[in-house]
Amino acid sequence: MVDPTSDLGEDVTEEDAPRCAVCEEPILKEAGHRVVTWIEEDSVRSAHFCEEACRREWEP
Repeated sequence: MVDPTSDLGEDVTEEDAPRCAVCEEPILKEAGHRVVTWIEEDSVRSAHFCEEACRREWEP
């Protein structure tokens, strides 16, 4: 588990990194990293994207 109080990108390995919801690449120190969060059936859900182009391609 990544320490949520650490510096951005610190202690994140390829195994721990979130994966892009479109291309499934691990997101490591990506300046264009985007996260979309929503509520679904009383649960918080989120999707990570490595760049804005992947975000535009995504359909929930």
